[in-house]
Formats: sequence, structure tokens, C-alpha cells
Amino acid sequence: MTFELNILNNGEGCCSSGDTADGECGDQTGCGGCTGTPGDGSRREFLQKASTVALGSFSLTLLPMSDELSPGETAADNGGGIAPDADSGAAVASGEVVYGFLVDTERCVGTGKCLTACREENNVPEGYARTWVERFVHYKDGTVQVDLVPETGYEGSDIPPTAPGLVDRAYFVPKLCNQCEDAPCNQVCPVHASYTSPEGVELVDPERCIGCAYCVQACPYGVRFINPETNNADKCTWCYHRITRDEKPACVEACPVDARVFGRLDDPNSELRKRLAEIPTSVLKEHLGTHPKLRYVAKSGEVI
Repeated sequence: MTFELNILNNGEGCCSSGDTADGECGDQTGCGGCTGTPGDGSRREFLQKASTVALGSFSLTLLPMSDELSPGETAADNGGGIAPDADSGAAVASGEVVYGFLVDTERCVGTGKCLTACREENNVPEGYARTWVERFVHYKDGTVQVDLVPETGYEGSDIPPTAPGLVDRAYFVPKLCNQCEDAPCNQVCPVHASYTSPEGVELVDPERCIGCAYCVQACPYGVRFINPETNNADKCTWCYHRITRDEKPACVEACPVDARVFGRLDDPNSELRKRLAEIPTSVLKEHLGTHPKLRYVAKSGEVI
């Protein structure tokens, strides 16, 4: 099953590629991406000179398929949780702060409160999203239906109801930036505006970003977009401005059922580390070898 996420971060022509990393922008207007960026001629000239290098990096980013396990995983995990006594990454071993995120699909009920909290906290423009929630319905005939949950929540939404007798199971899946250890988005940025913080969070430097949208195309999870108000790449940062003040991300704080868990991977006493040690978890698109720091509880194979 293939589910395109372009409906979330396309606004007026954002060149997000959804589930693939080689989508094309086409002749859309208002994109600020593949066909040029709003601004002066110096930007266009720079992009022309940088395109060959950036596209070459893009190809190198996507071709390798690493079979190595993520730091903090063992072969026995087989895509499951982090071993109780394992460190996650070299930074943990050296005593540095490393953040992680857990989504429990068995707890999420699709209230949409996390979506509103994110938009208000991060000034996300209408028509775009840093995080979203999908509702999966598995029918007894083997078909799967996927719907996008509105910010107002599933209850009372326009999502068509399903006949209970036809449904095998149904659940909600929150999506957000995976904060990959090997992030393709960083590797293709021609001006190094996309970078990793010391705590392992992928960020965008607005002073460097030229709105070329290469990182938007490279993200295999469809979480990046070109912000029409800033003409810069934008994405979920796990509310970096909050977590560096020892506060929770806005979406985590707003969730009424604790389906989103944020914490420090380097702290064995954190709620996150304890839950990762107790229950099996998995990541999205593990075969890409990006090693996400976002993990899921009870993630179905249909979720990509």
C-alpha cells in the first residue's frame, strides 16, 4: 500500500515528495523550491552553480542500504525495543545529552490536541504541518483505509464512519520528524543550513537556508516543507526551544493519553529509556538505514 503525504505540506505548491525522495516539483507556483526561489538573482546564480554538487550528494545519500543495526540495538531486537543496558549512540557513551521520542499507537485516540499545540507553539502556516495523525482501518477483506485526522480530532470529523462488522482493527498513527542519525536531508543541503544539534536533533539555520527544497525532496518521511512566510525549509524540531529548557515538546504536553513520550536516551532513569527497555518498538522505513530516534509501539507493517 502506498499513501502519499503531500496533502499535508504542499500548501500552494510545496515540492514535498511524500513517501519517496525523488519527487519532482513540476511547474507549480509559490514553491520556492526546485524551479527557483523567490528572491534576488544572486540566489538563482548560486543555485545553478550548486545544483551539480547537491544532486550528486543526493544520489549518494539514497543509494546505500545499510544492514547495520542502529546504535543501541541488538540482533535479538529484530526491530524491537532498545536493549535495557544498551547506550544509544556514541554521544551517550561520552556522557552527552541525546534526545529520543516514542509514539504508542495503542494509546493514541486521535483527539488532535497535539496538532493544535504544535501549530500554535511553532507558528505553523495554515495548509502545512510539522506533525499529523493518520487513522488506519483494516477491513476483514484485507483492504486498508488511511484517513488524515483533522486538528479538531477524529470524533465529529468528516471522516466516513465504518461498519463494525466489516472492520478487523483500527488505530491512529502520529507522524513527525524522525530525527535520523544518518539524515539524508542534511547531506544534500548545498549551504549546510540543515544540520544536527549536539543533542541529535535535526535543525535548519534560517540565516543560511536559501529555500532550494533539496532537503524537502530528500526526506523519505515527507516531514519537510518550504514555509511560505519565510521561504525557508521548515520541519518538526521536537520543539528544540522547549526541550533545551527541560520542557516537553508542545505535542507531548498536550496529549491527553500519553501516547507521545519524549525523553533523554542517555539517562537510564528516564521514562523513555524505561519504556524502551520494557516493550518492543520499531521504526519507520528501517530498510533505508537512516536510524531514526523516533520509535513506535505496536506499529503495523502497513504504516510507512
